Amino acid sequence: MSTAPLDRDAVGVAQAIRDGELSAREAVEQSIARIEDRDGPLNAVVGRRFEAALAEVEAGLPDAGADAPLAGVPFLVKDLGTEVAGIPATGGSRLFADHVPSADSELIRRYKRAGLVVLGTTNSPEFGLNASTEPLLHGPAHNPFDHGRSTGGSSGGSAAAVAAGMVPAAHATDGGGSIRIPAAMCGLVGLKPSRGRTTGHPDPGTLAGPVSVAHAVTTSVRDSAALLDAVAGPLPGEAFAAPGPRATFLDAVSREPGVLRIGLATEARNATDLDPEAKQAVLDAGKLLESLGHHVEEMVPAFDPAEVGGASGVLMGADLVVTIEDRLAELGREKLEPGDVEPFTEMLFGYYAGLTGNQVHRALRQAQQIGWELGQDFTTYDVLLTPTIKAPTPPLGLLDTARPESMWEHGSTFSGWTSVFNVTGMPAISLPLALAGDGMPIGVQLAADLGGEELLLSLAAQVERATSFTPRPTLR
Repeated sequence: MSTAPLDRDAVGVAQAIRDGELSAREAVEQSIARIEDRDGPLNAVVGRRFEAALAEVEAGLPDAGADAPLAGVPFLVKDLGTEVAGIPATGGSRLFADHVPSADSELIRRYKRAGLVVLGTTNSPEFGLNASTEPLLHGPAHNPFDHGRSTGGSSGGSAAAVAAGMVPAAHATDGGGSIRIPAAMCGLVGLKPSRGRTTGHPDPGTLAGPVSVAHAVTTSVRDSAALLDAVAGPLPGEAFAAPGPRATFLDAVSREPGVLRIGLATEARNATDLDPEAKQAVLDAGKLLESLGHHVEEMVPAFDPAEVGGASGVLMGADLVVTIEDRLAELGREKLEPGDVEPFTEMLFGYYAGLTGNQVHRALRQAQQIGWELGQDFTTYDVLLTPTIKAPTPPLGLLDTARPESMWEHGSTFSGWTSVFNVTGMPAISLPLALAGDGMPIGVQLAADLGGEELLLSLAAQVERATSFTPRPTLR
């Protein structure tokens, strides 16, 4: 039985368009129809530009080929950290509800040059501060596998849309696990690239928010590589730039990784409470990697989650304060008013508004120290294999920003294995390698040293070929 073109990955959809199986307009129209049909119970898509997208197709997309390898592929953009001209860029916050940018961010321009057709924006928690996508502005996003469960955060809207087949891939960002956590909860591939791999222009976030980076959630490893090829690379004057690939990231997908030394970790220092099914998924992945010829050894990574959380909290908190203060200045106001932001955000703003420059500098020093410590593990191992998250996909409401105490109690449960790679800037990828007994996907994480995306993509593609496991929800 042949697969409908729109049920293929993004690279497959682009190939179908080049082969004449369907036109770019037909691909976009089918994707629009799926959003209109499927998004109601999921609440994944919060901004729509369907007419503008169709007009762009009619006006003529870049010629399909090396310069526009994804011509005609429908795409969605997370409503956080990247702006699409003409669509509210809210960051999931009522404070920005009426902020409509007049120009595309550089990342969007690069997506469009690659031929992607942006149909709209996806749901995100306020300022990306929650590991579950439940903003008061737009309401919660619902997991396609179980509508009562979280999609993860903060790229939960993008993950839900891709898992539900509305688009083959979608933009995402990751400041503490925000690509990998939703990928794990929605059964997708989620790569967080190295620090400096993609540009944040015009938001000067690389220095102001060095833990966050943009990329995508996808259904295949090759899509992650192709999308990274489309946008990777610095603008002149960029503060950080990751080293470029030998050829392309897509080339790495078809290249065998060689025999690797892999450190398998199910425990971190001072943190051992791992869900049994998540642990088994990592152990099973280790056995699979051994069967592929790699050397796998159990180990405990050289980082302390509490130290990671401390550094990350200060760096993200400082960025939050500046974001809110700049918005208030733009609105001609001196302080927040009731209802501007969610209770958890307001609490964080009040707490971190008193940060001194010395405290931020110490957090940056601590981040570097953590990087050096974890970097020692990469002198012994080529890749680390860990859980993506250490607990089952939670029900909606467990992480409730209207009840800050719930965030303090449960927040680190879902970022304990991901945030360290944001603090260090190292790349990490979540792969959908297992299902829990309740039918929810389980992600397994692979991480490499700074600049190691080619290695991760090559290894992930090898695993993908060996498993052919792609969880899909039963749509209803």
